[in-house]
Amino acid sequence: MCIRAMIGAVYHNNFLLIMSLKISKPFILPVKLICLFIFSLLLRVTVIAQTTIPLTDLSFFKQASASWRIAGDVKADLNTANVLQASTGAGVLVNTPADKTPGADLYSNMEHGDADLELDYMMAKGSNSGIYLQARYEVQLLDSWGVLNAKAGDNGGVYERWDESRPQGQKGYEGYAPRQNVSRAPGLWQHLKISFQAPRFENGKKTENAKMLRIELNGVLIHENIEMFGVTRGGIEPEAAKGPLRLQGDHGAVAFRNIKLTNYDKPRPELVNLKYSVYKGLFEKEPDYKKLPPEAEGTSAVLSSNLNNLPDSFRLRYTGTLKVKEPGEYSFNLSAAAGRGSLKINNQLVPAAVRRSGAVKVTLPAGDLPFEMIYSKFQDWSKPALGLAVSGPGIREYIISDANNLSGEQVDPILVDAASNTILRSFMDVPGGRVVHAISVGNPGGLHYTYDMDNGTVVQTWRGGFLDATPMWHERGDGSSRPMGSILLFGKPVMNVARLSSSNDAWIKDTTGTAYRPKGYTLDQQDRPVFHYFIYGARIDDAIQVLENRGGLSREINVQNAPADLYMRLAEANNIEDLGNGLYLLNDKSYYLKLDDAGGAKPFIRDSNNKKELLVPVKTKIKYTVLF
Repeated sequence: MCIRAMIGAVYHNNFLLIMSLKISKPFILPVKLICLFIFSLLLRVTVIAQTTIPLTDLSFFKQASASWRIAGDVKADLNTANVLQASTGAGVLVNTPADKTPGADLYSNMEHGDADLELDYMMAKGSNSGIYLQARYEVQLLDSWGVLNAKAGDNGGVYERWDESRPQGQKGYEGYAPRQNVSRAPGLWQHLKISFQAPRFENGKKTENAKMLRIELNGVLIHENIEMFGVTRGGIEPEAAKGPLRLQGDHGAVAFRNIKLTNYDKPRPELVNLKYSVYKGLFEKEPDYKKLPPEAEGTSAVLSSNLNNLPDSFRLRYTGTLKVKEPGEYSFNLSAAAGRGSLKINNQLVPAAVRRSGAVKVTLPAGDLPFEMIYSKFQDWSKPALGLAVSGPGIREYIISDANNLSGEQVDPILVDAASNTILRSFMDVPGGRVVHAISVGNPGGLHYTYDMDNGTVVQTWRGGFLDATPMWHERGDGSSRPMGSILLFGKPVMNVARLSSSNDAWIKDTTGTAYRPKGYTLDQQDRPVFHYFIYGARIDDAIQVLENRGGLSREINVQNAPADLYMRLAEANNIEDLGNGLYLLNDKSYYLKLDDAGGAKPFIRDSNNKKELLVPVKTKIKYTVLF
């Protein structure tokens, strides 16, 4: 019941986000909050026991068809279906099925049970592929760029099961669409993370179904705790505790890189022989327990602060034995609400473990190790809450304490949905600082952006939900809001236009000496803002529109009275590839920029501070499109 209560909710940045059509502040039962906290602990990813597939050759996989090969790089054409162009080298796995080289699925030599999978992938235009956990349970890969209402067969969906004996139109069932479509354009790298739990068997009989514990696409949670009642369509039968990783190769062109597989197949540490003692009052330093009589003491099966007749302020001391079967580095995630906690394992204080909450790492030998845990509660107005989660070599993080005792402060989220063109002013935190005069513009098509009024520039765009305004409006708030989707950042917020005496001059860092004056914005008939400002005596009108069904932004800048040496910086990136005809590919294939109209000026790419800049002289008009 705990897990079912979370279906339909989004966990984002430590908040439970209940999607609504307008600004909302939903009421959430405490049991849901407790369940969510438990579930989030279980799903934290550890990098221990991780296998990085080298992709220098195909030796990690069983015999591959001729459509699969290793490459150094790969590109797609936005206008050509099912084509990827590969260059020589290593590090990228490419599949390009064709008539002469028909594709086939690729199977790993190794098999996995419980596992985390993380990788980048690239789709060709109109292409179709998939990833099968244990060769049985498929996560769909598809060119779903611009799809408004994603289905189970779209990118990131958990594919349907299939039964030919069912009536027509009902043969497919138990498929799961992604919560929102955050797919990127063909030819761009997309990032996928999957936490998978294998089915459980006893005496050859299945006792528990497989689960997709968590799936993130491009940094956004799209699935959580999905139970797999059987294999998806095309999956191998019968189900088993282990199976190979399988990449679908008979449908379309696809590429993979940075494939990391973490197996969780080692025995968990056990906490046994637990005893507890309760001491009343506040303690500034460690007491001599031999001289301090406890208020209460006893034995316990689990770590818990849910004991009878505890005073408002107390120190709870647990001692016992931690049975460690696998030596290595372990991570302990300690939660001690309304107070502080500390850990001592193998007679050693765990470094930096004396804290209210957080994860710490320690190297442990195999064996029966002395264990001590202290929980000091000193906020007498709050309820006690104690939790401890552990991960280690080949061990997915699990809760070793009383799961029913986890709580802590939870906040009802305050969300803003863009059911129509929507504008919200707030602070916005981005890498490099806080934008204090940020205007976020939401679109009902699910593509949004933030404009910096202090610099006349677009700082970010994102696909998915609009804004989480909880930090701004909860209690006194801090004035900030947060995007709720897959974010594309455009670098540090600086001016888009500047005067340069030479095309080699460094770009300006701020508006000092530019006579910059923001003049606000006006709304067009669809309530879309056009931003206005003066700089160097020129008037700038900056109109930004969301491209419906294309997944991008169109920006048109009209200039009056431009000085002769005025330039516009269209982009700053680690790398910029000129694809010809005004099309550029930026930041390791993160997004496209299409220069639609340069007003007769000629753009150029230059080096600056170990980065690339795309500049164009400003005359009267510049129009370009960002596609991602």
